[in-house]
Amino acid sequence: MAKAAEKELDLVEIAPTAKPPVCKIMDFGKYIYEQRKKEKLNKKKQHTIVVKEIRMRPKTDTHDLEFKVKHARAFLEQKNKVKFTVQFRGRELAYKEFGYKLLERVQEMLEDVAKVESGIKSEGRFMNMVMSQK
Repeated sequence: MAKAAEKELDLVEIAPTAKPPVCKIMDFGKYIYEQRKKEKLNKKKQHTIVVKEIRMRPKTDTHDLEFKVKHARAFLEQKNKVKFTVQFRGRELAYKEFGYKLLERVQEMLEDVAKVESGIKSEGRFMNMVMSQK
């Protein structure tokens, strides 16, 4: 403790359970500052995965579908996941195969840049599929 006081630094206990306890003479304020700086830098480097949703109807026309797939391709290139949702209304619920075929078509159009993460699932009035970058 006398050496730490002489150098105007802090005596920091590194391993309190060791026999004898291990201590280090350092500037503790500077150490904490550097730790926070490292954490901030690591947080900045992290990439959060965002799920973008594209909604369609079972009778979506080919041009509209191509336009939506073009947007999905851009989302996938930005390393986002894309959730395709087909929404059914009224009598459309009786023809779920149209939604299934639509999602299969989307899957074929994007097979060069994306892989299916969660397959086609029907949940009430919606049919979903999630794709991510290859």
